[in-house]
Amino acid sequence: MEENKVIAVQSDKTILLDTHHPQFEEVRKRLIGFSELSKTPEHIHFYRITPISLWNSAANGIPLDGIISCLENYKKFDIPKNVLEYIERHYSIYGKVVLKSKDPQNILIEIKDEKLFEKVEGLIQQYIVKKGPENTLIIDKQNRGSIKNELIKHLIPVKDIAGFDSGNRLELHLRENSLEEKGFSLRYYQKEAIENFMRWKEGSGVVVLPCGAGKTIVGIGIMNEIKEYTLIITTSVEAIRQWTREILDKTSLNPDDVGEYTAQKKIIKPVTITTYNMLIHKNAGSEEMRNIGIFTEKNWGLIIYDEVHILPAPIFRMTTFIQGKRRLGLTATLVREDNLETEVFTLIGPKIYEYSWKALEKEGWIATAYCYEIKIPLNEGNSFEYLRSSQRQKFRIASENPNKLKILEKLLHFHKENHILIIGHYIFQLQEISRIFGIPLITGETPNHEREIMYRDFRNNKIPALIVSRVGNFSIDLPIADVAIQVSGIFGSRQEEAQRLGRILRPESCKAYFYSLVSRDTLEEEFARRRQMFLLEQGYHYSIIHYPEKEEALSIPDLELKSSD
Repeated sequence: MEENKVIAVQSDKTILLDTHHPQFEEVRKRLIGFSELSKTPEHIHFYRITPISLWNSAANGIPLDGIISCLENYKKFDIPKNVLEYIERHYSIYGKVVLKSKDPQNILIEIKDEKLFEKVEGLIQQYIVKKGPENTLIIDKQNRGSIKNELIKHLIPVKDIAGFDSGNRLELHLRENSLEEKGFSLRYYQKEAIENFMRWKEGSGVVVLPCGAGKTIVGIGIMNEIKEYTLIITTSVEAIRQWTREILDKTSLNPDDVGEYTAQKKIIKPVTITTYNMLIHKNAGSEEMRNIGIFTEKNWGLIIYDEVHILPAPIFRMTTFIQGKRRLGLTATLVREDNLETEVFTLIGPKIYEYSWKALEKEGWIATAYCYEIKIPLNEGNSFEYLRSSQRQKFRIASENPNKLKILEKLLHFHKENHILIIGHYIFQLQEISRIFGIPLITGETPNHEREIMYRDFRNNKIPALIVSRVGNFSIDLPIADVAIQVSGIFGSRQEEAQRLGRILRPESCKAYFYSLVSRDTLEEEFARRRQMFLLEQGYHYSIIHYPEKEEALSIPDLELKSSD
């Protein structure tokens, strides 16, 4: 039908989607099931079909004929034959190499294709104990992760149903009322995520939910189902404290059951919470990671990787050795700027549950967010310096544009009744903002006890605004925040943009405002477009505001920002 002609599929596996077509939203939701958003010009969105996007769709039960029929139903032109062959080849290889349990020491690899058997055998020759019957190989259980990692390099995903080792038993149950006597129950999508994980044959995988949607609660719910010793790895001491508060508040566990493994405290308990940095910390003059033993200190039944998208490379290597443990990855954004999503897929597991940001917003579980990109000119002196500089220097000059302070002043005045986070990358810029406006600043150098005081004062309305560096990209418990002003960021980081918006999506705020200040006619504009891709894929829209050099009023759709004087 003519009205269905909304996409063009190109021979390079790119899909072009017309953003003005009345079926745009319908088709967008179908495409993200098996492809990835890659570029977002004004009138056309570009999606890429990749091996990992197809493996995830196969793992999640999206049928191959459903993918093909989607493309056929909405195509403007004939689909190139090589694209159809590519989709079938990469989709169909998932499930052809399967790991199965054989005995306490060994695992059976079943390869469901004669030619593929020869290839796999050649690639993992060093790990083979012996050949088995009918296209099977027997390997030592301790090489389970190494084999999966080796094969993924050659675009061969492994379906791992070899099972997992039971951990020490841990008795707990979920409370019906929190410690503050507030009623507590799982939301329906949290129940779905937990049920998906528990019935997932591979025993491990990744749950993707927006910031503020309760990923921690999903982790606690899975702990309750498994009831075994649990190791939780997260991003910061603040995140450790947040996990501890939620576990004690929502379960029957008591403080003696929960340990914190940090530089200040090294307490290992049935539930132990640590950070990625602690695990990869090395002794002075040594290449050995001093805290690696935490993986084997207890008989863990579950390992939870919070913010799994930021897993450091050394943690990937550690994870190859613990494939016998159930592993849960939690994230809002399963994208990595280093393209190591395959590592997450292989060593943690496939994406087994995802719920869209806009759907949860519509249902009232997260705040309605209004996103603005305000384009600001450089002044004459900065423009001259910008033209003479290297690419990296240009980006910094644009990021630290002094004219951003004028806009920041107006936004602070307009939102004086709100709770504001100012987020940036360059410390000097943030220190200048703190000095000029008298707003407290938290950076990576701020001692933990000082951070806790400032976070507490912000939560208790003692301070109306807070400046945070990159420490604000991850788990900080500030449900009261409803305005975020981004003054600078890391080049084109999609996950950073999403994490920063996520800081203001907690349901205590009905509406949230996200401002990104960008220097006009500079590299920062290009990187801003890249940063926004993940959120655009989720259905968010950025209103673009051009701030004129000589005007005192800043006109924003649905808002009226006047000069502060």
